[in-house]
Amino acid sequence: MRTTKAIAVACLCAALGACAGTPQQPPNVVLPPAPPPGEPNGLPGMDAKALRVAYGTPAFVRKDGQVEMWRYDNPSCRAFFFLYANGNALAVRHVETVPRGREMAADESCLALLRVHASAPVS
Repeated sequence: MRTTKAIAVACLCAALGACAGTPQQPPNVVLPPAPPPGEPNGLPGMDAKALRVAYGTPAFVRKDGQVEMWRYDNPSCRAFFFLYANGNALAVRHVETVPRGREMAADESCLALLRVHASAPVS
């Protein structure tokens, strides 16, 4: 009986090993290059209230625990503000735009368009 169980276990192990076969290669995924380092002047450390004053209400907000991503849209670009807990408030830690800036992850002209748009008078 013991020999039969040992043979059954050995066969099972062999069968499982055969199923494993050659490991599958992951698909060739080409990731875009990382954005250049650097942050636009005056934005890192800005609290959420000041961000709303400067850029208005975000088009989209994603909350992930104590971290939030605010997206602002313009017909020619989008800006993504990443806010992290800073004491009892949220503060900007990183900013990116699409399209990107040449020397940093955020394009200053996009941010200027969004800032002007947010502060334009409503008629």
